Amino acid sequence: MNDAAILLVDDEQALLQMLETVLRKEGFVHIDKVTTAEMAIASCEQNNYDVIVLDVTLPRMSGIEACPFIRRLTDAPILFLSARTTDFDKLTGFAVGGDDYVTKPFNPLEIVARIKSLLRRTSKSVFAAANQTSPTVHDFGWFQVNETAAELVVEGVPVSCPLLVFQLLLFFCKNPNRIFTKSELYERVWGEHSISDDNTIMVHIHRIRERIEPDPTQPEYLVNVRGLGYKLIEKESERP
Repeated sequence: MNDAAILLVDDEQALLQMLETVLRKEGFVHIDKVTTAEMAIASCEQNNYDVIVLDVTLPRMSGIEACPFIRRLTDAPILFLSARTTDFDKLTGFAVGGDDYVTKPFNPLEIVARIKSLLRRTSKSVFAAANQTSPTVHDFGWFQVNETAAELVVEGVPVSCPLLVFQLLLFFCKNPNRIFTKSELYERVWGEHSISDDNTIMVHIHRIRERIEPDPTQPEYLVNVRGLGYKLIEKESERP
């Protein structure tokens, strides 16, 4: 884990220095620091990162505006930092491709803990794929999820899928036709270091539907069971 490459993006030099100092004390050695969104995009074009810590409020281009450009270059988990605390701001961060969101002021050790949590999720996915003896493809007709290749294919076309969106979709694929509450999904996919957040689940459900549903406004596969939770429907014709 300590070999992970981390990109820190914030226009406050003192905050960047503090985060770097704490991360180095925790054993991380590959740390890049930049102060603008434009520099962050350029860094992602030139380097491969395992985690990106991205401030929302940056000069000229905000972190929210930069995130879609970064997402085209990497699927590395993105942790947003922001002084904005409303649910709308958090939802916006998740909607544009973020994986986690921390509000300022914060304890730097919390940032370290969240970075480690994101790295654990990534490493678990890589380890599982590397230990597959044969390709595991979950075929739902309209779309397929290749667990070994960590790939989503919709109508024969590969579709980009951020880490947590893919992991949530894969969890549903492994448990078709079963209803899960939001808290169960959070515990099973986000893990022990997460605090249950209904908005987070709803945003990630929306992001899955944008990718797999013929019409996301009228979901046929990932459906809500009123008062109970969500389930991924495996139709009879799709079963082996």
